[in-house]
Amino acid sequence: MSTLTLPPPVRTAPPPAPKRWTALEFDRLCGSGYFAGRRPFLIDGVILEQGPMDAPHANAVVLVGQALAAVFTAGWVIRCQLPLHVDAMANPMPDFAVVRGGARDFPKHPTTAELVVEVSDTTLTTDLTVKAERYAAAGTGEYWVLDVDARRLLVFRDPAPHPANGNSYRTHPTLGPADSVSPLAAPAATVRVADLLP
Repeated sequence: MSTLTLPPPVRTAPPPAPKRWTALEFDRLCGSGYFAGRRPFLIDGVILEQGPMDAPHANAVVLVGQALAAVFTAGWVIRCQLPLHVDAMANPMPDFAVVRGGARDFPKHPTTAELVVEVSDTTLTTDLTVKAERYAAAGTGEYWVLDVDARRLLVFRDPAPHPANGNSYRTHPTLGPADSVSPLAAPAATVRVADLLP
């Protein structure tokens, strides 16, 4: 009778950890043309990519830009699809960030805004959860999500720490095409939801 001798167990190294990118590293990648023709954003050090922008989404971006430009004039900058460093590991690249100041007042990318607007279709879940939490944590006073498919505007206000999951907005009414909203940073102005929808 022979005995079978088993080889010693092979010790394996733990699998390599994924690279977590900082907002500054992500900016350098974008600036080098690495993502040319693509729509990336950074959340928690992970680079994510949005799908191609269809015509209704693109038209909504134009309409939102026109509406914001009518409300936020001197003393404001409307940044369209530009970096917003909400923390060291996140650059969500919002569709719009309305910030106080002038175009030359930002030697570094802003870290918060008075109003952020995301035009949403395929990214609705991300916009309503992960991005909403990051904007609230950064102290963005007001956050709008224009849900193109459902033809509604979700308005998030009053950011605060949430005991269960980081940060969130305490109020979040949903408005339809017949409704209007006044931005907190420009309370005398009125924006019709219908004017934002393609």
